[in-house]
Amino acid sequence: MLELKSKKYVIEHKADFQKAGIHVADFAPDTLYKKTFASPVWAHFGSGNLFKAFHSVLAQEMIEKGAADKGIIVVEPFAYEMIDKVYKPFDNLVLQVVMKADGNIKSQVVSSITEAIAADSADSASWSRLKEIFANPSLQMISLSITEKGYDLKSIDGSFKPDIVKEFEAGAASPIHAMTKLCALMFERYKKGASPLALVSTDNFSHNGDRLKAALFDIAKEWQKRGFVEQGFVDYLADKSKISFPWSMIDKITPYPAPKVQEQLKAVGFANTELIDIGRGGKSAVFVNTEEAQYLVIEDDFPNGRPPLEKAGVYFTDRETVDKVEKMKVCTCLNPLHTVLAIFGSIFGFTSISSEVKDEDLFKIINKVGYDEGMPVVVDPGIIKPADFIKEVLTVRFPNPNIPDTPQRIATDTSQKLGIRFGETIKLYGQKGLDIDKLIFIPLTIAGWCRYLIGLDDEGKPFTQSPDPLLEDLKALLKGVELGKPETSNGKLQPILSNTKIFGSDLYKAGLGERIEGYFKEMLAGAGAVRKTLKKYLA
Repeated sequence: MLELKSKKYVIEHKADFQKAGIHVADFAPDTLYKKTFASPVWAHFGSGNLFKAFHSVLAQEMIEKGAADKGIIVVEPFAYEMIDKVYKPFDNLVLQVVMKADGNIKSQVVSSITEAIAADSADSASWSRLKEIFANPSLQMISLSITEKGYDLKSIDGSFKPDIVKEFEAGAASPIHAMTKLCALMFERYKKGASPLALVSTDNFSHNGDRLKAALFDIAKEWQKRGFVEQGFVDYLADKSKISFPWSMIDKITPYPAPKVQEQLKAVGFANTELIDIGRGGKSAVFVNTEEAQYLVIEDDFPNGRPPLEKAGVYFTDRETVDKVEKMKVCTCLNPLHTVLAIFGSIFGFTSISSEVKDEDLFKIINKVGYDEGMPVVVDPGIIKPADFIKEVLTVRFPNPNIPDTPQRIATDTSQKLGIRFGETIKLYGQKGLDIDKLIFIPLTIAGWCRYLIGLDDEGKPFTQSPDPLLEDLKALLKGVELGKPETSNGKLQPILSNTKIFGSDLYKAGLGERIEGYFKEMLAGAGAVRKTLKKYLA
């Protein structure tokens, strides 16, 4: 059986891996480790599936092409178990498995990860190593994939969360939140020479660089007020010649480890297919399954230079073009459609995205949201054609039965996504003077989300809602709403639909609040009412 025992083992058994159809890179991992340890260039926050399937593979591709001689360092700010159970026991190796639509898989051992470090400020060895990395002038780039909630410092009312206020008052010595950890490490870089650096969010939301910048500035300013850092540190973060926060757009579906992939790997003699318990109900694996399609577009703003990622297919361009690509994807051509499927798929009890698009009603509604309501205001970035992109999503990516993605995974943190995925289109209708009454299926989806929040499926049975930082607050606002009694919803949606933090605007002022309330009442009529409501408007 083939195992990811160590990089040395993989090299020694390269022929066996290749015979099993698993590619092994042709470079010396020991040399790579030594060079990267001494002069790190790229570190990444977030050790989950997206990193394993995309960022680490980009690093590997540059090395294999002779375009780079340094690896990538992965840093985990939250789930330390990932480092202890998924990376270190396997010598930081990952098996990337690309799942093709024809049922075949394409696999490779990823050996570009030179270090895997838990960003635990209570662990003196790990924290000291991170300080060394951040203090090193050779470091060019910190990238992040920690999901939207990893940047969030504030409660639903806009005030700082109590736990964050405690960190403001505790200072930079023992940070807990991902953003306070990053800010503390940036303070270390400032103290050790204030070398330039690019901080690149590759998380899936609009103007991600600005949100990262805002979070770090909030923390730095609060620490400065309390005397933990000097004004010079705040000025360092604000100096564009020193620190940049490029915008980016990333797109690659990386679902949870799939049983089908486990069986396919076992069939070729690969042993490390077991799911690994990483705590808090989470599971991971040393392998990562992903789709073929991938896009990464980054604003080319790197004050200390950057890895030659264009050699691995990354687009580098100006901020305006990144913004256009991101809006095309996040506001129109992919993410809104994903959220439609996540909401209604959860209510209807689907367990895969590919099976949802076989459902006539659900396939119709994502086409309506994408083509009829989104494409009239789609932004054309020039470097990628919106018509080609959305066609690939609807005809190739979503229907791929070998991508074991679930509506429940996509439904995670929906409250953090609605403002971008639907709110921007709603605002553009107003800005462009388009008829807001032509928006039917986006408001219908928002009503579906409100129906999702009551925690009953379309048969009236309880289901488990996906994690969301606002879930309990939102459920409390809907307390007393009963299925079969639409009148119990009177006045309940007002504080939700008027919340500009969720939607980017007040949906009543936008002309949609009352309509969404009406759709919501229809969906509360009784068992089967959600499906009945969809059919009514799709007809």
